[in-house]
Amino acid sequence: MFDRDKWQEIFSTISKNKTRTLLTGFSVATGIFMLIFLLGAGRGLRNGMTNVFAQDATNSMQIYGGRTTMAYKGTPEGKRIQMVNDDYLNLKKSIEKIDAISAMSYIPGAEIISYKNNFGNFNVSPVHDTYKKIKNFEILQGRFLNEKDIQEHRKVVAIQDAVKEVLFPKEEAINKFININNIKFKVVGVFNQPSFDESSRDIYIPITVAQKIFNNNDHLQRISFTLNDVSLEESLDIRQFITYQLAAKHEFSPEDKNALWIQNNIENSQTFTSIFSAIEMFVWIIGIFTILLGVIGVFNIMMIVVKERTKEIGIRKAIGASPRSVVGMILMEAIFITAASGYFGLIAGVGLLEIINKFDLIYKIYPPAAIYFLNPQVDLGIAMGATLVLIVTGTLAGFFPARKAASIKPIEALRDE
Repeated sequence: MFDRDKWQEIFSTISKNKTRTLLTGFSVATGIFMLIFLLGAGRGLRNGMTNVFAQDATNSMQIYGGRTTMAYKGTPEGKRIQMVNDDYLNLKKSIEKIDAISAMSYIPGAEIISYKNNFGNFNVSPVHDTYKKIKNFEILQGRFLNEKDIQEHRKVVAIQDAVKEVLFPKEEAINKFININNIKFKVVGVFNQPSFDESSRDIYIPITVAQKIFNNNDHLQRISFTLNDVSLEESLDIRQFITYQLAAKHEFSPEDKNALWIQNNIENSQTFTSIFSAIEMFVWIIGIFTILLGVIGVFNIMMIVVKERTKEIGIRKAIGASPRSVVGMILMEAIFITAASGYFGLIAGVGLLEIINKFDLIYKIYPPAAIYFLNPQVDLGIAMGATLVLIVTGTLAGFFPARKAASIKPIEALRDE
């Protein structure tokens, strides 16, 4: 039941010690503010990194050739490992749990891309039609490469939306022909894909066409594939299998870590999840300790309040006030100071995150970092958790001073100087 007199008494006590109360409340508000902001910032960093890594399927692996750093069977160190079509075909046959596999080739020399009077520098990547299953593409118009394009050596391309804006600023791109090193390719699709940087502008062509007309033989730059229902341990076994298989064919030591670079996104995604879980835990620890510093301040101020009001409390008890009512009065004051201060800290933290979101401040301050920091926010569960922390800490801050107040004997209180 609402006790008006008790609340008037609490506000009267606070008003007599405004500076002390404001400083104590500020420390509590700062603790909650730091907790909310750091948790929101951590979520923004997680969202950004998730978006960056989303360009590759989380169940995918990529293989790149490197250079040996160990002599092996009479071959000196420094040998370049050049993957070829046979490597792609052998892996496709030998790995049972492969879902989709695609190789990527390259075009030797400079790439000159144009349409009428529009020119641009773009990344031209020869791939198989299955590459779409490995990369996270969103087809905006038309289609991606298909199996017939590969088998029939069709001169077709799928272009990124950023490429379309340069080459086709005022017209549709589908079924138009662009020039790649003076060879015409028909545009069959426009897509969008997540990327590490905003300057990424990709064009994909059939790998069979590139190897046939751009004179790069059967050399491959990368082999990518996705796996079906594979655990982390199985993915590590597959990585080892690939290493030994390619080592036997290209004659390098399986122990040479630089001969091949195998990117295991199954392992990376689990590592990524573990790292950000640890970061969130660390943020909670920092935030709670910051709140505790504020709670210590509330504890101290309530101890001072009890000391200053010793005579008053003694008189109350002498005229019949129960220990419970004394405890309730002190607890209510402590909880009110903590809750009110924490509420302002909560609102300030959420408000700052909303401002960062609304006005895209990270991009304006430091554009390269914007891709790694996306939609910082605090969900309802975290806000409720912060509220629970406030209630518990406010109660703890007032409990011991309240117990001390309840134990005051009226006669000793009246003698207190």
